[in-house]
Amino acid sequence: MGRDRAVTVSTDSHGHTTGWARSGVGRPPVPDPSAAAFFDVDNTIMQGASLYWLARGLAARRYVTTSDLARFAWRQLRFRIMATEHPGDMSLAKEAALAFVAGWRVGDVERLTEEIFDELMAPRIWPGTRRLAEAHLAAGQRVWLVSAAPVEIGRVIAARLGLTGAIGTVAEVAAGAYTGRLVGEPMHGPVKAEAVGHLATVEGLDLASCTAYSDSANDLPMLSTVGRAVAVNPDGVLLRQARRRGWEVRDFRTGRRAARIAVPSTAAVAAVAAGLALHRRTRPD
Repeated sequence: MGRDRAVTVSTDSHGHTTGWARSGVGRPPVPDPSAAAFFDVDNTIMQGASLYWLARGLAARRYVTTSDLARFAWRQLRFRIMATEHPGDMSLAKEAALAFVAGWRVGDVERLTEEIFDELMAPRIWPGTRRLAEAHLAAGQRVWLVSAAPVEIGRVIAARLGLTGAIGTVAEVAAGAYTGRLVGEPMHGPVKAEAVGHLATVEGLDLASCTAYSDSANDLPMLSTVGRAVAVNPDGVLLRQARRRGWEVRDFRTGRRAARIAVPSTAAVAAVAAGLALHRRTRPD
């Protein structure tokens, strides 16, 4: 049941490539074709970073390369904690994130991601955020995930949660296998807003009737693109902006956990990378 899966690569008005993909999740006819909701993933839909949980699952299966994961973890620590995210560095960081799957078959990675979602990610979906997404679906609106993580992760999460689809960073594929390089820019910051705008054009959406959810100030461009913005488990900068702009705030965390959750979600990647030194790595055939 549902539509076949398909990955689509689009270009903006300047000819720059951005990536987005449908999840392949079929839904009944949509009563409200002009409205949709866009959800960031890490710390918005789920506790922590989706790439961390994927890395942890791959580590348990001995499929990852320690050096590539460690380099990625270090860049993520710099960006998240020191707020030094620059477009060039982001490209390098996402290249590092994809390097360890170079040569792997797309089907193998999708199968592993599905297994790891069920094992490690599903228990960490925020129930409150899931209810928000389900409310949009119940109102006859489409719901899309928008993440800087590889689109395959978003596609699996969307499918498992019964959402419409996913927008994410696109990895280059040749002959059914990943090359370890990106197609276009990482789905981050202004690129997210551009992708949402492009999707709205393709899907016939009215952005003024749409809603966006995120935990991070990095997503201010996306949040500012739609008619209704909601800060979910917001970082300090986003919380201040939300209060200044009169945006709704939803926080599903409590106490000290609310103040500290953003750092462990990224720092834990480095801990996993260090632990991988104890394992021998193999790759899927």
